[in-house]
Amino acid sequence: MSIKIQWFPQAIPAKLSGRYAHIIALRITDSYALFQTDGELNTARVPSGLEDKELMTRVTLFKRKQTTPERLTGREWLRRHGVLSPEIPEKGSKKETDEQGRLLCDYNENFCKQCPDCITYGFAIGDAGSEKSKVITDTGFSLTAYDHSHETFTLNAPYEEGTMSRKGVVTSRINEADHVRPQVIFPAVITVRDVTTALFDYALANVVRTKRYGAQTTRTGTVSNHIVAIALTDGEVFSNLKFTQALHDALKAKSGVLNPPDPIDTATALAEAERLVPVLLKADGVAIDQLLMGNELETVLTTLRERMEDDGGAKTLLQAALADSRIYAQTYIVKKDKKSGS
Repeated sequence: MSIKIQWFPQAIPAKLSGRYAHIIALRITDSYALFQTDGELNTARVPSGLEDKELMTRVTLFKRKQTTPERLTGREWLRRHGVLSPEIPEKGSKKETDEQGRLLCDYNENFCKQCPDCITYGFAIGDAGSEKSKVITDTGFSLTAYDHSHETFTLNAPYEEGTMSRKGVVTSRINEADHVRPQVIFPAVITVRDVTTALFDYALANVVRTKRYGAQTTRTGTVSNHIVAIALTDGEVFSNLKFTQALHDALKAKSGVLNPPDPIDTATALAEAERLVPVLLKADGVAIDQLLMGNELETVLTTLRERMEDDGGAKTLLQAALADSRIYAQTYIVKKDKKSGS
């Protein structure tokens, strides 16, 4: 079983056409992760489940803390295979490519407005134009309560001798930070809307390839994205919060699974999430063109991994994504830029 290629548009349409490809996953921390904004973890006070109305404070994972690492992973991959240039373009330069023909694209500074990253995830360059993201990611919520999902650490930066003082003066390089514990689960629905097959493959590959989220990504923040299902529908589906609450109810009904502060067994959570997905989709009232789960999903993911592992396969995938993004850019963005400049 493979994903229905004919379901995706041949080219990105100018207007919304109701083609939603949902990547339904459990994001699970594999180390201590730092998901802070303004120096502390973000939290939300919400009902524990859809049936269990007891209020619970949950750790929240905002959209940008999910999409930014995936974008940067994709951009690194594009540079690795010669689509994007490693050079930093000069500010105000009109030059589009380097001497090797690779696109000059500087993240959040000088977007090229035509690479797979720019077209799939969008960009905003003030008066120079913008493109709306075709990847929709909502705030994530921890499956377990904040009290059992975080731990506070004291961080320090000692001198080379290994001490915190020099010549009798103690350094001020000491700080405290709240970290999300390992094995904390964040149910997630990543929606990719109105893209070609090649650009969906690019977005899906970024989810599969990204391993670190949050701050201090060189030292901690390892996260595994366990994909539960891929659903092709004609509309948006259940939210991250609803998915989290439904999964909480399902796990609570099973004896011995929710036993805080012990972590939830990953295999049990994945099995219950897989059971819930068709139920939640049916309640949404959307037309489902294809639902990939279990062995069928694993076949699709295995095929994608094989392409990613092979240099030739990866380059073919990225070149196809580049061709589709450039067609869209030439058709809609370049024309728009010319009109605004006239």
